[in-house]
This record gives sequence, C-alpha cells and structure tokens, in this order.
Amino acid sequence: MSFTGKVALVAGAGGGMGLNIASDLIAEGAAVTMLDVKPAPEIAGRHLYLQGDVTDEAFVRDGVAKTVAAFGRLDYLVNATGVLWFDRDKSLVEMDMDVWDRVLAINLKSFALTARHAIPEMRKAGGGAMVHISSTQALRGDAKAQDAYGAAKGAIRSLSKSIAIQFAKDRIRSNVILPGGTLSPMQARWEGKTELQAAIAGHIPLGRIGTTQDQANAVLFLLSDKASYITGAELIVDGGVTALP
Repeated sequence: MSFTGKVALVAGAGGGMGLNIASDLIAEGAAVTMLDVKPAPEIAGRHLYLQGDVTDEAFVRDGVAKTVAAFGRLDYLVNATGVLWFDRDKSLVEMDMDVWDRVLAINLKSFALTARHAIPEMRKAGGGAMVHISSTQALRGDAKAQDAYGAAKGAIRSLSKSIAIQFAKDRIRSNVILPGGTLSPMQARWEGKTELQAAIAGHIPLGRIGTTQDQANAVLFLLSDKASYITGAELIVDGGVTALP
C-alpha cells in the first residue's frame, strides 16, 4: 500500500491511534499534516504539526489551507480525535450537560469540521478518501454509561455514510472503523495492570487486547487503492467481540 506522492490530514495525531496512523502514512511515502491540542510528539519524515483545538473551525480551516500550501494538495483525511472521560461522562440523567456538549464537540463536531474543509480540496485533487474512528460502543449500550461518548460514536457512522453518498460522484470515499478495546493512552486505566489485561483478553475470541497498530492497519487499508470500491462501510476491529452471542 504505497502512498508516495499523496497528502493526508490526520486529526488527533498527537498520540495513540492518530500518531500510529500518521507515522505509518509517512513511512509509506505520504506527506502528513497532524492536528492535535497536545504538544508535538517526536516523529521523523515529511510532516507538518499544528497544535490547536479541532473543535475551532478557524483552526481547522487554517490547517487545511496550510496543508495545501505546504504540500500542494490533499488526498486523505483521518479523524482520530477523541476523549473518553469516565469520571465525567455518565448517564444523561446524572451528567453535567456542559460535559455532554464538550464530548460531542470533540468526538463528533470536529469530524464534521475537518470533512467540511477537506472535501473541497479533495475535489480539486480529483478524489480522495477519509476514515473516521468510531467505536464498537456505537453498536450497543453499556451498563456503566458514557452516554455522550456513545452518542457521538453512533453519529459518526451516520455522518460517514452521508458523506459517502453525497460525494461518491466526486470520487471521494468515506468509511469508518469501529475499534474494540485497544491499548492506547485513552485506556490508561489498563496500564501496568497485567491481571486486568489478562481478564479482558480472556473475553476476546482472538485472545488479546487490540493495539494501535491493529487499528492503523485497518485505516491504511481503507485509505488505499486496495479499498477503491469500498465506501459508506464500517470495519469492526475488535478481535471478534461483537461476533459473540
């Protein structure tokens, strides 16, 4: 899957899945603009790192413009921005609705903003592809509710399908991956807890917790020409958990 000569914008690229995806795209020949509120990580290769809030439309618009100015075009968009606030994101009857608004802004509105400004540049480039990170949480409820997170992840599926239908004529593809439990900074609560990780892995048919590399592999496939006939689709990357009865 060569991405030589191509240009990608990865939102939420300051760590975890987003950083892994950006690093892999660079390694496969792409130039990558990385957006995140976090400070720039150490990363080699042809890239541009812009620190800022992806819920701010002016920052996103500027990020797309700087990408095109630096690299001449835009071919790919990856939306990997997300927060999982176990301590604040609760049942809708308990949570502070300001938290609800902020989680949906980060986990959903930012996806709309990046797509809104990336699509015109993809049209100019003659087409493109985007992948949005949802979650298996979009397919179910949870006894320990994170209602804002779940609502956002469910909405991402619908948004991606709408983008896919609207812009297929422009040769722009839009797909979603639905990660299951993944060892990443978002799941810092699992760090160093060997017994807990083993217990979680015991409930996964493939017998292990996912990695950011597992998710990055799926994203790069969906961006690549190998997936040129795939749009409006969802790829579950969860080791088989959602296949269980």
